Amino acid sequence: MTLRSKKLAGLVACLGMASILAIPAVTLAQGSLNVNDLGVGAIQGSIKLGSGDVRQTAAQIINVALGFLGIIAVVIVLIGGFKYMISGGQQEKTTQAKQYIVAGIIGLAIILSAWAITSFVLSRLITATQTQLSVILLT
Repeated sequence: MTLRSKKLAGLVACLGMASILAIPAVTLAQGSLNVNDLGVGAIQGSIKLGSGDVRQTAAQIINVALGFLGIIAVVIVLIGGFKYMISGGQQEKTTQAKQYIVAGIIGLAIILSAWAITSFVLSRLITATQTQLSVILLT
C-alpha cells in the first residue's frame, strides 16, 4: 500500500467517523418528551414497584447474593471431598482435592465475615437514619 493510498484510507475513515457522530445530532429533530410519548401511561396500572424501604431492599439483595456465594462455596467443598474419595491414594489427586476443600472453607469464612460486616453496617445505618428522621419529623 502506497503512502497516498494510506492517506486516502485515513481520510475516508475520519470522514466516516465524523459522519457517524454527526448523524444523531441531525436526526433528533423532535422536541422534549413527555410521559405519553414513552408509553408509561399504557402500563401504569400493571407495574408494581416495591414500596418498601430502599435500605432494607438493598440488605435483602446482599443477603441473597451472599447466600448464592455460600452455596457455591459448599459445592466446591463437596467437589473436593468427592475428588478426595475417588483419588485412589494417588498423591497428586489427593493434594488437588485438599486444595479444593481448603479453598472452599476459606471461601465460606470470607462469605460469613462479609455477611457479618454487611449486616452490622446495614443495621447501624438503618438505626442511624431512622433516628435522624424521627428527630427531623419531631422538630
